[in-house]
Amino acid sequence: MTTETARMAPQRLARGTILAAATLTIMAPALIAPSLPTMEQVFAAQPGAPLLVRLVMTVTSLMIAVSAPVSGLVADRVGRRPLLVFSLVLYAAGGTAGYFVTDLFLLLGTRAVLGIAVGGVMTAVSATITDWFDGPRRASFLGLQQAFASLGGVVFLPLAGVLATIGWKVPFWLYSLAAVVALFAVLAVRDGPRDAPTVAADRGRAVTGRMLGIYALALGATMAFYMAPTQVPFLLESLGIGPALVGVVVAASTLTSTLGAFAFPALRRRLDSATTTTVSIALLGAGWLLVGSTGTAWGAAAGLLVGGAGVGFAVPNLTLRLSELAPPAWRGRILSGLVAAIFLGQFLSPLAAQPVVRSIGVGGAFTWSGIAMVTGAAVAAAAAWIRTPAR
Repeated sequence: MTTETARMAPQRLARGTILAAATLTIMAPALIAPSLPTMEQVFAAQPGAPLLVRLVMTVTSLMIAVSAPVSGLVADRVGRRPLLVFSLVLYAAGGTAGYFVTDLFLLLGTRAVLGIAVGGVMTAVSATITDWFDGPRRASFLGLQQAFASLGGVVFLPLAGVLATIGWKVPFWLYSLAAVVALFAVLAVRDGPRDAPTVAADRGRAVTGRMLGIYALALGATMAFYMAPTQVPFLLESLGIGPALVGVVVAASTLTSTLGAFAFPALRRRLDSATTTTVSIALLGAGWLLVGSTGTAWGAAAGLLVGGAGVGFAVPNLTLRLSELAPPAWRGRILSGLVAAIFLGQFLSPLAAQPVVRSIGVGGAFTWSGIAMVTGAAVAAAAAWIRTPAR
């Protein structure tokens, strides 16, 4: 680390608070998924209920994507810590409000508020980590961030399913955990130093093209990866697999995403950013080829395991690369673009996949997306090899 960064090295409580906040992010839109069937029955008398109930989950992802750039501006102008604390409080309020509302449109409004809060939390967490650390320690902690974000899905989604058996509204109380994290954020988290805005502006303009490429890559990879929770259940249902096993199989991608994120620092020490990205996309593509081509539940599970590992490498790697390109005073805005790309990919994934699914089936959609990603990774690897001077 640099001398300045070392001086700002956070205490253990601060590091734990940031990782706890990370667990509340990726799982936030899907936390109420186990409640959706009952929710549809409850609001069946309301016109358009089937569509509106599905929007209750997806509108959160959309609002994260829309609001994240504003959160990035706030993070750079006001500070990471104020944004984090405010967003965590808003997260708790917007999330638990779903327990109390009785109108479906009001419920949609609370989910939109939750999306704004998640965008703020993710932006503040990523910007804080990149302010605190540099070099290998930054790579290591970004890997931990992704691991804990994925671990939130592993822990909270099954717990939400259990709570949904008590009552369809009960899982909304899980969002109140953000209030506890907010308290620790007030007590422990402090902002790190940042560069002067004028210097950052000059450097920011110089890297715009590369940043846009990273955003596009994150958008495409997320659209592909989110086929797991949105399309695999239908694929397994066609194979005669019951709901309980479907949940276990789909969770495989989240589990290996966690493991991949833990392994990311070791991988990044051996490979540069571009090669790590190529490996990540190749793994995701190979996994999706397995899902689409085997035609069995075991093949789908194996494919999800492989693909999940690819995403576990990809997200911290793209975050690390952006943090290397971004001046500290611009990091909030630049990293918020990655948050927007990831959640826009979640929102667009089922919309983009549906025409392909109607044409060639779910298995065919996985097969061709896998072919596209493996081919892209191979082309990228070949181009890198050609560019490398002969030793």
